[in-house]
Amino acid sequence: MALERWFRRKRATKSDDDSGPAGLWLKCDGCGKQIYRKDLIANYHLCPECGHHYRMPALDRVNFLADAGTFVQWSGEIQSQDPLSFVDTESYPSRLKRSQEKQKRPDAIITGAASLGGEPVALAVMDFQFAGGSMGSVVGEEITRAAEQAAAEDRSFITVTASGGARMQEGALSLMQMAKTILALENLAKHRLPFISVLTDPTTGGVTASFSTLGDIIVAEPDALIGFAGQRVIKQTIKQDLPEGFQKAEFLLEKGMLDDVIPRDRLKSRLIQFVRLLRNKEPIHAPAL
Repeated sequence: MALERWFRRKRATKSDDDSGPAGLWLKCDGCGKQIYRKDLIANYHLCPECGHHYRMPALDRVNFLADAGTFVQWSGEIQSQDPLSFVDTESYPSRLKRSQEKQKRPDAIITGAASLGGEPVALAVMDFQFAGGSMGSVVGEEITRAAEQAAAEDRSFITVTASGGARMQEGALSLMQMAKTILALENLAKHRLPFISVLTDPTTGGVTASFSTLGDIIVAEPDALIGFAGQRVIKQTIKQDLPEGFQKAEFLLEKGMLDDVIPRDRLKSRLIQFVRLLRNKEPIHAPAL
């Protein structure tokens, strides 16, 4: 038994798929305590000691939000092309293929239909581990299709964002997705269907500057990094010192950009309440998970 404990405490390294820390134990970034990795995963990727929020893999997020056995995937039928023949340290197709093999999906998003506390919803969950969750033509198209399908099926629309912004390898085509996704949300509004945006760490660049900040209700997870440009770029542009933590969720809540900051273990129950409220139904006071 003592020998087993010794092997369990091997120093954590980064996993091969970049989905989080590998090894059986890791040191919490929040409180510094040693955490058994299986306990972290079982606790929705929250530190069981201090509640520090680790980034949650996209599929785990879908399973966390959707009622058991109700999720039906819509995304996954389209793939990005290489219209610019883009090459930096390697070609875009090569980089894209590597991400696809690691994450087992064609691009940085999962969309589909689900039930959330018995309410019909459409989910669009971004995958930061796939090319930094960057929004290229496929991500924009999948969000647009999901919003349109939600309108057709009378579903509330919930997005969970985690992104570094627009995908530079697709140039102007990537930037066009900002306008494209916004137009899709107008159709939801015409049908008077709720759109709830959940911002997680990090949500930046063109995603912040488009659909993610247009929700009827906009919430974030604690300590999430949210912004358009990086802190150094902003400081160099405006030639002023910036407030401490000005791109963190709590600061943005204080300034009115967010409606709430919700710990992950309470997120599903709060989303159920929001959906029912926006659809003029009696709220359910569901316990936290």
